[in-house]
Amino acid sequence: MRPVARFVLFAGFLACLAAPLAHAIEKQPAAVYHARRAALGGKLLGGVAVLFAAEEPLLDFMPYRQDEDFYYLTGWDEPGAALLVVGDSSASAINSTMYPEAGHKYEEILFLPTRNFRMEKYTGAKMDASTPSVAQRTGVDEVRPMTDLPKMLNDLIAADRRVAGRIWTQAGNATATGLMQLAATELGTASLPAPHDLADLTTELRVVKDPGEIALLQKASDSSMAAQRVMMRAVRPGVTEATVAGQMYAAWLEYGCERDSYAPIVGSGINSTTLHYAANSRVMQDGDIVVVDAACEYSMYAADITRTVPVSGHFTPRQREIYDVVLGAQKAAIDSFVAGKSKIGDRYLTDPDSLDLASYNYINTHGKSLDGKPLGKYWIHPVGHMVGIDVHDPSIYPAVLKPGMVFTIEPGVYIPEEKIGVRIECTFLVGADGKLIDLTADLPHTADEVEAFMKGK
Repeated sequence: MRPVARFVLFAGFLACLAAPLAHAIEKQPAAVYHARRAALGGKLLGGVAVLFAAEEPLLDFMPYRQDEDFYYLTGWDEPGAALLVVGDSSASAINSTMYPEAGHKYEEILFLPTRNFRMEKYTGAKMDASTPSVAQRTGVDEVRPMTDLPKMLNDLIAADRRVAGRIWTQAGNATATGLMQLAATELGTASLPAPHDLADLTTELRVVKDPGEIALLQKASDSSMAAQRVMMRAVRPGVTEATVAGQMYAAWLEYGCERDSYAPIVGSGINSTTLHYAANSRVMQDGDIVVVDAACEYSMYAADITRTVPVSGHFTPRQREIYDVVLGAQKAAIDSFVAGKSKIGDRYLTDPDSLDLASYNYINTHGKSLDGKPLGKYWIHPVGHMVGIDVHDPSIYPAVLKPGMVFTIEPGVYIPEEKIGVRIECTFLVGADGKLIDLTADLPHTADEVEAFMKGK
């Protein structure tokens, strides 16, 4: 391959790597991230994992958010980096004859891009591989220049061609695709086997939270509850949905959160019956009910909370009836919970251990539509999902709920013809003893509690 062509190909591989942009967030000790990388290495069966940091936004007013798996494994919150984890290929390490000879030992390397000194006048000084004590400061065993990554991968595959079939990376990542194409070119082949999806391995690692993650999730919940209280005092006739969302944003920032967990939903009147309504453009009217599904992230960890409140400060009899049905459905799920047995995400409502089924059965046997039919037809979404670095943290559903898992229970009933939508969402941790811990327990919950708080009591 001619030098110019090689340069152009590698330039394309690096095109997605942007200058770093720092965020001050609360991180766990370096040993925690190292243990996660080592756990990933144990799943690679002698292969390698290559991850890339999220790209920097195209526009400077767009916030930067790190790739979830990259952050989980490194705690690194800047764009332009890559991580290589090499699994031990010795037979003793993988308990297999797949690699009978001792090939390579476990390694972990963080690759940092070339510094842009002109840009650093705007963004501040950044680290690169030559920064003193850079490995200690990043917490990764070894730090190299980004330009070393293609050669490192090439050398691993050249030493044992079987490695080419045991590469894990982020599915759909353009930079990873460029790296694989470059590696194939350097090795003199048209292509390499398609890499495995890294999420197949990291999903299993991320689903159970460690104590540090639980503490951050509680801080995210505390800040989100503070904003929900602001909302309850701000809702009144004549106020726009966007005004309420804006006051919640201000509260999140005041309590140290860096961003919302998702686009806030402030849906009043007919908008309360649209599950992911996010226009927030309507002026709230006397007699409306309003669904407020809004929460924030604290140091990359998400909260997820929904409360439904009356715009006038008190529920109509019909609104309260539907509210109490939804609240009862949530309680039915809580009461049926058994650690290691109960599940969420039962899409077809067929599993007797499903919290979805417990909630649905309650809704379908309590209350009626205006034409006297069961309310089950107004149930339109699963009862919950995992929560973590993502507000919808990865899992394989239906998911069996075990100690250390954090998830929502959020039944809802949405009746467009009555302009009544009610969703009540709390976030729970399965404690070490198998009992549920409500991370949002301090927020008004029942209809009476909501009304009393809105009246300043």
